[in-house]
Amino acid sequence: MNDCLFFGENNKQKFLKNEPEKITKLTQFKFENENENENENQIKQISSGYFSIIFLFKNGKAIEYLRNQNPQKIQIKNIQKVIVGCQNEAILTKEGNVFAKGRNINSNYPNQFTNISSLIEDTNDRIIEDIVSGYSSIYLLTSNQNAYGIGDNYYSRIRSNFITLEKTEKPILMMKNVSKIFSGTDSNHVFLLNSNQELFGCGDNETGQLGLGESRKEEKRIDKLTKIQNIPKGKIIDIQCGFYHSIMLIEDENENQNPKRKLYSCGYYQFNGLGINDQNTYEFTEIKSSLFENENDYIREICVGADHTLILTSNSKLIGFGGNWSGQLGTGDTKNQKIPIQIELPKLRFNENIYDYHLSCGENNSFLYYSPFLSFFSNLEEDLIKLFERKEFCNISFKTENGEIIEAHKLILKYRLNQNQNQIEKLQEIISNKSVKESNQIFEMIYSNRIINPILYSEIKEIINSNEKIEETMKRIYLNENENEKDFIIERNEKQYKFPKLILIMRSELYRGMFLSVTNDTSNKVTDYSELSNKSFQIFEYWIYSNQIKEEIQITQEIIKEIEIGIDYFQLNQTYPNLFDLLINKFNNQNQNQNQNQNQN
Repeated sequence: MNDCLFFGENNKQKFLKNEPEKITKLTQFKFENENENENENQIKQISSGYFSIIFLFKNGKAIEYLRNQNPQKIQIKNIQKVIVGCQNEAILTKEGNVFAKGRNINSNYPNQFTNISSLIEDTNDRIIEDIVSGYSSIYLLTSNQNAYGIGDNYYSRIRSNFITLEKTEKPILMMKNVSKIFSGTDSNHVFLLNSNQELFGCGDNETGQLGLGESRKEEKRIDKLTKIQNIPKGKIIDIQCGFYHSIMLIEDENENQNPKRKLYSCGYYQFNGLGINDQNTYEFTEIKSSLFENENDYIREICVGADHTLILTSNSKLIGFGGNWSGQLGTGDTKNQKIPIQIELPKLRFNENIYDYHLSCGENNSFLYYSPFLSFFSNLEEDLIKLFERKEFCNISFKTENGEIIEAHKLILKYRLNQNQNQIEKLQEIISNKSVKESNQIFEMIYSNRIINPILYSEIKEIINSNEKIEETMKRIYLNENENEKDFIIERNEKQYKFPKLILIMRSELYRGMFLSVTNDTSNKVTDYSELSNKSFQIFEYWIYSNQIKEEIQITQEIIKEIEIGIDYFQLNQTYPNLFDLLINKFNNQNQNQNQNQNQN
């Protein structure tokens, strides 16, 4: 059973029956069918808007609560992420497709999900990595790190250097080389962060919510993406946008030895959403509070509604400030809070692991819900952690401060740590001074390449490849792998190929089930690749490691047919991005280029 707490406005979807319209204390929420199918209710994410709320579960299914209607299941498979705005909803699938609905998305069928990623003109840019919601806009971040916008553009929130429209039902390219997109359910403004940590914004600036400074406070709408100057020093971890303001979370690695996280806000003060003072702040200004300035505690997660902010810290504190007229801060009353205050938590699972809890804020309501950390990983990262938990895949031991032994996967560590012979020894030294809980967090950060504890991360950041994606790691294994470390044999036309089980687990549902099942499979070879030609097998082999197709490979219809058979047999169709989609895109691009060359000649 999940721990899912709801508080705030309860008069739209009627989430909690027999409860008042304003729920001011954190109150347990249960699904109607909880006792019927517990696995259905393992929450992965919650997204809340004015008219609807969507619950996404670990099994890739989702339930939608619409205003004054009974909950209904969303008929889309393999859902990776959900977002809800005031006037729209969007679904990101594991295959990289985005389905959205709303009057501003498809005026002819506003209540029907439409595949908006397929509307992107550049066919090479249709695999989506992330989606972000605005008040009535949706933003897409592609696998090529390009940002697109779709929906209502009254406040210029989809404006770019390329095009200006009041409304668009087709994704419009906003900016290239984007690493993150920030907006909010009730936000009419948007921020884009590029790979150089340069921040750009556009949209509504009537109350200074873009943080452009005093000199630009009279500019009510920013028509094109504009660089935000005077950003606080440090790495931008998150920006959450409300209706009238913005909250920024910065990690400053230059202060002392441990990185410290600080909060900043800008925008409108009237509803106390800034957490600072009684006047507008036109530049990002630090929010100071003893509640999250302890060196042994740090801000782990922030979430913003229309006018309220909630904060989770590493020491299991729930902190909030801002508008509270519907009880959305969970303080037990409806009094607005000008400065951050600590909110009383019921005794649930908090003493187990605060990292398993997450926040979701709607316009005037909030959720605090239990969702184990793994649920936010990609499939590849989930499997790395699974390997860490399976003793048969562990072949290197680490001793903690109490003498307890933790076992780890030597191959993963080899390619996650920097290529220095002493890094394993340095990691052994670090683990020897840590508890089992801290050691587990260190391994999770190494395996997943995600910072979940900045204080511990500061101790290991010098020995790991912190900027390397998992796919890049896999490609490096392919190029540099020692023959002795390949432990699974695939036979093809009487020739043997050796693959690490780690690689096969992360690419194939067949091998994943074989190696990670509770029953031990002693078989060590598969012989069903004989139908593939040499070129097709080269494509297959390279893709298993790198999640890419070699540039120099020419794709033919025969190759596509062969690969399609292999994809189906070895259950590769659930991977992201999809190998078959990549092949089709490359084949179409080759034909397009050939036609262009012929026309030119």
